Parts: sequence; C-alpha cells; structure tokens
Amino acid sequence: MRDFVISRQVFVRRPHLCWTASDAYRQAGIYIGRILKGEKPSELPVMQPTKFELVINLKTAKALGLEVPAKLLARAEEVIE
Repeated sequence: MRDFVISRQVFVRRPHLCWTASDAYRQAGIYIGRILKGEKPSELPVMQPTKFELVINLKTAKALGLEVPAKLLARAEEVIE
C-alpha cells in the first residue's frame, strides 16, 4: 500500500490486511461446512472488509497546495512526509 501512496497519491484507503492464513482457512472451512449441509453457494454472503487503513502522503498534498486537517492526520495509520 505504501508504494501507491509514495507514487504521488495523496490519500489511500484500503481494507486492512489483518487476516492470517489460519483465519482464511477457518473461514473457508465455515463456507464448505455450510455448503455440505445443503446451502446453495450462490446464497452465501460475500465477506466484506470491516476495517480499513488510511495512508496520507503529506509531501504530495503540500505540492498540490492541499492542507490536510489535523483530525484526519490523527486517524491515519501511516503519514508519509
């Protein structure tokens, strides 16, 4: 993610990559179990991210003449200066 921000984007908001391999396997097992119990795969809910990361590139913001509010900077997981 940092690469996108470094490449002159001001803000990037992306799903947090907090899942480990064991989390992914566990979730796959839950889906497989539901399918084996007779549920239709097309009726299973799609997993949506619930946590997001915010990365702000202050150097690009300043070059564009943008002023980033302090509250937004405080909420960012990473600020690139």
